[in-house]
Amino acid sequence: MTPPTIDTATFDELKTTAGADFVRELVDTLLVEAPLMLDEMRTALGEHSVERLRRAAHSLKSNGMTFGALELAASARDLEVRAAEIVASGDATPLDALAQRYAAAATALAELTRE
Repeated sequence: MTPPTIDTATFDELKTTAGADFVRELVDTLLVEAPLMLDEMRTALGEHSVERLRRAAHSLKSNGMTFGALELAASARDLEVRAAEIVASGDATPLDALAQRYAAAATALAELTRE
């Protein structure tokens, strides 16, 4: 069984703690900033910058955890931990997988903030 794209318990706790309107603003910010982080990771890979890849992956991991996007966070964590290996190989496959998980999370978060 595939885990949900967004852990609703985590998302609901965030809404309870921060308020639905503020969470909507946070999601809107993520929807703008996450694609920039993904672009930064691709640029870092192309420029062989382990540290830049690691930092961008770390930021996306933290955002994923905040919203309950656990698969997104896990994928970003994998990139963060394996940044040197990924840069050395030049293989963008992990970035492609992360982008797909982000797209799924973005869709789910947009739907959750409309409820």
